[in-house]
Amino acid sequence: MNVLEERSMKNRQPEILIATRNTGKIRELEILLADLPFRLRGLNSFSNIFDPEETGATFTENAVLKAKSYSLQTKLLSIADDSGLQVEALNGAPGVFSARYAGEDASDQDRIKKLLGELNEIRQRRARFVCVMAVADQEGDVKFIEEGVCSGTIALSARGAHGFGYDPIFIPDGFSATFGALPNAVKQQISHRARAVAKIIQQLRRFYAALT
Repeated sequence: MNVLEERSMKNRQPEILIATRNTGKIRELEILLADLPFRLRGLNSFSNIFDPEETGATFTENAVLKAKSYSLQTKLLSIADDSGLQVEALNGAPGVFSARYAGEDASDQDRIKKLLGELNEIRQRRARFVCVMAVADQEGDVKFIEEGVCSGTIALSARGAHGFGYDPIFIPDGFSATFGALPNAVKQQISHRARAVAKIIQQLRRFYAALT
């Protein structure tokens, strides 16, 4: 390799995979990771990628198996997360089944309706959002794992059109509005995903520094 090729390799922006097809989640992560010296790619930019079955019993297990699978398929450093809502009165449900709580093909509205129905006439509505992120390298080796948590309560009805998933019924501690009604800039500072990403960013900066 000559000097020009070596310089080109050093100047080439490394790529990192955001291992999801959820457009709302991709938008959030693109904003949160904007300052990192990586070119971000989503799963939709690849063909013939299969989604691993989420068989883990915990958010961490699912995040790890997704990060490993997608990194091996794409040969890219990959960030995968598993996140969900845990409601105290429902013994932590929907938990790892948050996205499938009302069935595989259910909409966000279907899941919200089911959850509110199960909490009908229940006064104790404490809950928390949890996000676990795992980063795996091109060989499928997990480099680091981080967790973010945002505690709050479940609203009596859906409010707000921002965000996705259970955002319209989750009121974070310290606020009277739901995630669905809060400005995106606020959510990007206090959400479970933002807190996990803040930790991941520090890890990725150290990882990038070791590459250069």
